[in-house]
Amino acid sequence: MSATTTTRWTVSVAKSTDIAVRTYLAQRGMKKGDLSKFIEDAVKWRVLDQTMADARSKFADMPPEALDSLIGEAVAATRQGATARAG
Repeated sequence: MSATTTTRWTVSVAKSTDIAVRTYLAQRGMKKGDLSKFIEDAVKWRVLDQTMADARSKFADMPPEALDSLIGEAVAATRQGATARAG
């Protein structure tokens, strides 16, 4: 991470969380500077998890067969688009 592409955060966590994370990193040979990378990865996974949960909730009332059909159509359209761009 270069200084021009990062943003400094000030966050507060429980002391037990701080100790648990730093212990986890230390047990894996990571250093103090690796905390930022660990937090960034954790935030990215959490955002992805929340995004997926939101998407799933929007299709929760759709019958599985209809959802499979919709996914199949989307995959086919994507493949056609990829083939057209490659050709």
